[in-house]
Amino acid sequence: MMRSGLRIAASGSLVALSSSVLVADCGRPWPVRVGKRLRGTFDRLIAGSSLVANSPVLDVRDFAWTALLRDRWHDVLAEARAVALVGNAAPSLATISPDHRAIAEVGKWRSYFLWGYGYRIDDNLTRCPRTRDVLARVPGLATAFFSILAPGTHIPPHRGVTKGLITCHLALIVPRDGDVRMRVGDRIVRWSEGETLVFDDTYDHEVWNDTEGTRVVLLIQFERPLRRPGKWAADLFLGAVRRSAFVQEARANIAKWNAALGQLDG
Repeated sequence: MMRSGLRIAASGSLVALSSSVLVADCGRPWPVRVGKRLRGTFDRLIAGSSLVANSPVLDVRDFAWTALLRDRWHDVLAEARAVALVGNAAPSLATISPDHRAIAEVGKWRSYFLWGYGYRIDDNLTRCPRTRDVLARVPGLATAFFSILAPGTHIPPHRGVTKGLITCHLALIVPRDGDVRMRVGDRIVRWSEGETLVFDDTYDHEVWNDTEGTRVVLLIQFERPLRRPGKWAADLFLGAVRRSAFVQEARANIAKWNAALGQLDG
């Protein structure tokens, strides 16, 4: 009876967490508002110092470490299936990340975080040791999570936080009964299982899963290779983002979600 009561309480904690974060924010703190105004200035400085292209979609050959992702993709897929795609392990991104609430419909875009803006999610990394070992080889790793897109989902146009980060997708599950695609700037791209896609998410981009299946990628964000002074600007901006209330709230939400799951599994 005690165990049953604990499971009901933990399940209620998951529901409460999902519900509580969906209340609209009354307004962003002033550092965030100021940061958004200054972002264009920072991004222009970063772009001028970039050691790789500033195009919407980048050449994977400029990032030699992506070969390891492609070589080990079956290991990563196996862990995604065993851990992130089971039950409630991967919550809605809207539940975890305040900045995604406007674009991530509840239950449509789920995430299983391994890293978040330089912070390790040790509980989740421990459950995915082979993926953890692959991520250890990514230079300048900032964020990594299994990104799980439900059938029929459209993620509307949006932009990333800073040009100081570049995004890489390792495609793990790509349904073939329709069209799964992403627009980045004026480019339309599609995923292929076991392949990597590298792009600059500060370009306006949107995603469609026009299939009956679930699309799964390992989403990685890493520091853009830079010379000075852009490197100084990127580090300053990323440091402010990392310390921001929004990142800290997301970390706290992941910890709460994992704690509730731990009670369910106990």
